[in-house]
Amino acid sequence: MNQHFLTGESVTQLTQSLGGSLAVFAPELVLAGGIVLLLLLRMLSAFNRLHLGYVALGIGAVALWLSWTQWQPFLMADNSVQQSAFGGMLVFDGLTAFIRLFLMAGLVLLVWLTLMTGIPDREDSADFYVLLLGAVVGMNLMASANHLLMVFISIEMASLPSYGLVGFLKGRRQSSEAALKYVVYGGAAAGVMLYGMSFLVGRCGSGYLPDVALSFQALLRDGGFDPLLLVSILMILIGLAFKLSAVPFHFWCPDVFEGAAAEVGAFLSVASKGAAVALTGRFCLTLVAGTPADPVANAELWNSASHYFGPALAFFAAVTATFGNLAAYTQTNLKRLLAYSTIAHAGILIMGIAALTADGLSAALLYLVVYLFGNFGAFAVVALLRNAYGTEDLADYSGMVRRAPFLTVAMAIFLLSLVGLPPLMGYVAKFEIFAELYQAGYNLNRPHLIYLLIVGLFNTVISLFYYVKVLKVMIIEPLPEGAAVQPIAPLANIYVGILAFVTAFGLRVWDPLMEHGAKRATAPMRFVAEQVPAAGPR
Repeated sequence: MNQHFLTGESVTQLTQSLGGSLAVFAPELVLAGGIVLLLLLRMLSAFNRLHLGYVALGIGAVALWLSWTQWQPFLMADNSVQQSAFGGMLVFDGLTAFIRLFLMAGLVLLVWLTLMTGIPDREDSADFYVLLLGAVVGMNLMASANHLLMVFISIEMASLPSYGLVGFLKGRRQSSEAALKYVVYGGAAAGVMLYGMSFLVGRCGSGYLPDVALSFQALLRDGGFDPLLLVSILMILIGLAFKLSAVPFHFWCPDVFEGAAAEVGAFLSVASKGAAVALTGRFCLTLVAGTPADPVANAELWNSASHYFGPALAFFAAVTATFGNLAAYTQTNLKRLLAYSTIAHAGILIMGIAALTADGLSAALLYLVVYLFGNFGAFAVVALLRNAYGTEDLADYSGMVRRAPFLTVAMAIFLLSLVGLPPLMGYVAKFEIFAELYQAGYNLNRPHLIYLLIVGLFNTVISLFYYVKVLKVMIIEPLPEGAAVQPIAPLANIYVGILAFVTAFGLRVWDPLMEHGAKRATAPMRFVAEQVPAAGPR
């Protein structure tokens, strides 16, 4: 061993660096400690009668509080400082802090929902919440990954527990089949992505994302074409597209959502999308933006790099949104309908990334926050009605307004928000995405973004048909004769009411949420191409 690494100074520097790294990733440490605690409690007979969801809820609340305290510096000022951690493998910045806060909020909402619906039961609660916390740790690392190795490890850390969550309903064949399909597709996507990473590291000589970006930008400066570099980047994007359930890597999504519990579907549709959007946005913007040391050269680089990625991302965003909305219209199972809706919303999120600007990513982050309340609310209504009436088929929801009026009204709010109708919060989210497409397309002379905006508007109209179809069945169609009316627990109504209230009246926090939230999260990724038209020939 080299004696240099054994000096007191080196050990001191390593210790100090490790301490700082552990400090900024305190929420992940809380979740990891919570996993150990749940496993230990499961071994103690004294806790056999305790539903460990309450312990998981406490762990999530602590992690949420820590995430909120770490977000405060970014909330109070436009903090664009990035802090490397664990030797540069991870990075702590506004995007990391924002997505972490988003994921922790989703974790608390999900645990609260599972405690009301009874999935999991007391006997299996420890196993379920261990998987859940493990998946959230992986998703947090996805948002902060700064090295290709950490990109792969974090995706697998998020995916493997998710496979278990999908197949958690023991004795249900459909759930087991869904988990198997998820594993097969996930394994294939991971293999393709890892193969692309090996090519990219060999070509660039490093796995650090900034170094990979420098190699890519050097290629653009030389005006050359490197098939190996482009193919390897494409293979990595295939793995990210799987996490986003983007067409044509969406095949797992409808079957998985239908086979899994509605609670797990809510988690996968929101949390998994949030982590994937953060990682995809970081990867793409790092690759095309570079460092803003030379504004003119940086604008030139962005102008050239956007030709590689912009039209391709725009194409897949358009195809994903259109396919998801068209396929959703024919569905009769509510979970499957919401699965195709999730695919469509993934297309809208990719539209924000396709602008290849920090403002575009900010719009996608705002969309995630709004989507959290709307989609969680819709899945929560499905889960509660499943418990009350034992069905998830749309045909069995006829006249539901007479059996569960409050949940029906809340469902209308959630679905119309997902359409993007004013004055609901969904309108805010889609407006920001479409506005950024227009701004980037017009100011930076990117016609494909204008076409993408038209596709987005068209898809908003399409989505209205199948969302309204659900409301038509629940509100207008008559109640079947002899249909029983089951009471809904007051706590369940409170839960859904909170989500519906935020979705309906959150318009008042539009500007603060965008200016002091989403835009602060992407401050380190801003560069001159967003402030002036890109230099050079277009």
